[in-house]
Amino acid sequence: MNRRVRRKVAKKSKEKVGVPGNPEIGDADLCPDSNEDVDWTGLPDDTVIQLFSCLNYRDRASLSSTCKIWRVLGLSSCLWTSLDLRAHKCDPAMAVSLAYRCVNLQKLRFRGAECADAIIHLQARNLREISGDYCRKITDATLSMIVARHEALETLQLGPDFCERISSDAIKATAFCCPKLKKLRLSGLRDVSAEVINALAKHCPNLIDIGLLDCLKVDEVALGNVVSVLFLSVAGTSNMKWGVVSHLWHKLPKLIGLDVSRTDIGPSAVSRLLSLSPSLKVLCAMNCPVLEEDNTFSVNKYKGKLLLALFTDIFKGLASLFADTTKMGKNVLLDWRNLKTKDKNLDEIMTWLEWILSHTLLRTAESNPQGLDAFWLKQGATILLSLMQSSQEEVQERAATGLATFVVIDDENASIDCGRAEAVMRDGGIRLLLNLAKSWREGLQSEAAKAIANLSVNANVAKAVAEEGGIQILAGLASSMNRLVAEEAAGGLWNLSVGEEHKVAIAEAGGVKALVDLIFKWFSGGDGVLERAAGALANLAADDKCSMEVALAGGVHALVMLARNCKFDGVQEQAARALANLAAHGDSNTNNAAVGQEAGALEALVQLTRSLHEGVRQEAAGALWNLSFDDRNREAIAAAGGVEALVALAQSCANASPGLQERAAGALWGLSVSEANSIAIGREGGVVPLIALARSETEDVHETAAGALWNLAFNPGNALRIVEEGGVPALVDLCSSSVSKMARFMAALALAYMFDGRMDEFALIGTLTESTSKSANLDGARRMALKHIEAFVLTFSDPQSFATAAASSAPAALAQVTERARIQEAGHLRCSGAEIGRFVAMLRNPSSILKACAAFALLQFTIPGGRHALHHASLMQGAGAARVLRAAAAAATAPLEAKIFARIVLRNLEYHHIESSI
Repeated sequence: MNRRVRRKVAKKSKEKVGVPGNPEIGDADLCPDSNEDVDWTGLPDDTVIQLFSCLNYRDRASLSSTCKIWRVLGLSSCLWTSLDLRAHKCDPAMAVSLAYRCVNLQKLRFRGAECADAIIHLQARNLREISGDYCRKITDATLSMIVARHEALETLQLGPDFCERISSDAIKATAFCCPKLKKLRLSGLRDVSAEVINALAKHCPNLIDIGLLDCLKVDEVALGNVVSVLFLSVAGTSNMKWGVVSHLWHKLPKLIGLDVSRTDIGPSAVSRLLSLSPSLKVLCAMNCPVLEEDNTFSVNKYKGKLLLALFTDIFKGLASLFADTTKMGKNVLLDWRNLKTKDKNLDEIMTWLEWILSHTLLRTAESNPQGLDAFWLKQGATILLSLMQSSQEEVQERAATGLATFVVIDDENASIDCGRAEAVMRDGGIRLLLNLAKSWREGLQSEAAKAIANLSVNANVAKAVAEEGGIQILAGLASSMNRLVAEEAAGGLWNLSVGEEHKVAIAEAGGVKALVDLIFKWFSGGDGVLERAAGALANLAADDKCSMEVALAGGVHALVMLARNCKFDGVQEQAARALANLAAHGDSNTNNAAVGQEAGALEALVQLTRSLHEGVRQEAAGALWNLSFDDRNREAIAAAGGVEALVALAQSCANASPGLQERAAGALWGLSVSEANSIAIGREGGVVPLIALARSETEDVHETAAGALWNLAFNPGNALRIVEEGGVPALVDLCSSSVSKMARFMAALALAYMFDGRMDEFALIGTLTESTSKSANLDGARRMALKHIEAFVLTFSDPQSFATAAASSAPAALAQVTERARIQEAGHLRCSGAEIGRFVAMLRNPSSILKACAAFALLQFTIPGGRHALHHASLMQGAGAARVLRAAAAAATAPLEAKIFARIVLRNLEYHHIESSI
């Protein structure tokens, strides 16, 4: 049973139970006023049936299963006059199980060839209307069988996608088998021959509405023989002979409405049809380039005739059909629907116009031709919003889909036209869409959610959606048992979650749990819903609080399951991104460790770095980078083959995007914190690609590469490899010219590691000749490195402030030097005891440049307020650094920079000692 409905009913008393005609999902007023029990079995039968009529099939079946009485009522024929199978996988077995309910079925909507094949098993002999989409694979045999079993058929619609495998033979069979046919609308036929059209004219005397849309060839002469037709559409059909059309179709005695939109009809044919047809009242020629290019064409000379085109005022034109036009402006369609006095003929025209306008605008939005911005902003958006209020469900759906489509200008990069999106918002479109999304009809829910999702790419629209309660509505729809509805709702939450201000609201609305549940529910049911759910969770996981919600809801397991088992690139990319964001809060929660401990997580991410899709490789490398900040994860990644995989990734991404390059270098940086991993990276050939990335002009790329090379240079073997592979010039260039202070800092530290003397001993291993050659090469590299290290350190020194600090021990003087020397980002670096010890030892190095560099580095690592400053101070205290620092500060031969920096570090240590003792 749907909990929403139970609570809505329970708030009423036993004596009077009211059921709304259109219950809304996510209504804030659903809480019962009291805990009074309701005797459900005592409800009147007609009340129960009315309640059932407001539910979708799934909820109706659930409610029917509660007791025998309701099961019988749930089979009432009045509840099964229409059936929408589009959201369901309907095979012959399912159709057979539904057959006993479908004795009085009159209207059927379906999707796809498999469902079409199953229709005959419903045994709905009284079926009057069949409407299908996704019909590309439907064959002549299937359609012929359907029409042969449903002789009472009055309406047949297949589209708007092309019916590529249906030929004239199946349409001829329709003419023979369905003599009561009134409406025939087919899309994308290859050839509609004269024989077929003549058969329809002969055997279907009641055929008043024909739509042959987007066809390749239609016999124009034969269409002139269908004398019963009132409404005719050939929109989008090519190869039309408009001279023949204009000479024949004006003779159709009953033709009221003609739609030639999206064709190459010219002004002469339009003029002849409007002037010569006595019965024609409306000619729709939307998006007809040949007609629109003729600036001399006038629409005013055809009295009593209405031409709808992109260059006409459509609302004014529609209003001209009514006797009283004084109150009809942009609300003409709404005013027509609310007329107390109905005109049957006018209603037929307006109903047909709604259908063809919704179809034409959707097709136009899909093709997105140039030069229509003014139309969309002045009329198109408003027309679509008006059509969304139609009484025809199909028109409502197409209008919502049109809104979702016309705002998109680049689907691949999720770019939308802000002007069009805000035009929808200004005309009250957000409220209209949210009302549709609250409908009990799942088709409307799906299309409305899609439109909300696309529009929400615009930050202003996203804000409006949130303010109108859209987050709660989408979170509710994400729990739908209908996959299409859940998929579009997840897409809406994905786009809304881009805004930081919406993340917590989504979590509070139950969106996190709904998204995680989607992954488990539809794991084998569709890549689209999984990609959207994972994408939304990735955005939410970027927020610390929401990341905890994701973990508590089982999100780690769900996302790892996707990363391990799903084969779709989009899903893999978003799952890896979500895991990367979950692991990015290592200092504030335990998600980093939790992801690493999830069975198969690290192995799956390592495997994804080998994907053929760049986005997947990038996000997987990013996840491994974040996870490598945890000590256990770091070693587990290496054990899972991460070193080899990431080195291979770095080697292959010379021409890749900066994002992939940054993450590949970053993941190697993270792994290389461990000396064992650092050695392995060097042996696997990681030095060469990192040097190449260090030469990148992109700041983020060369900064992470510098960090990785800094870690690698700690090992003398790697340091020698860096020298031999030409790494010194690359690091020197970074040290002197990068716009990133961090890149310059880490390049200087890498060079300091390389030339503090430890590499020299390693380089001497080998024959005497080899050692002599290496020594000569190292001398030149050393001089170059030391020169640029010195220049780097001096950029952070000011002679005046240094002179003041040297002459006085006043805290203010040292604080002034500290502020100038501070590299803000360096406070995020975390060094091991061995690294701190190495810099302390460097304070004793004979090179005055290295002494100054070491003191400068220790200053950065201990500045109060740094994330790991207390940790570094503790390591230095344990290593006896204070004594070495005092000696450096007092050394007569030490450079002034080394002395001042050493004094500042001593002051920092005292500060941290006091802080830790409080």
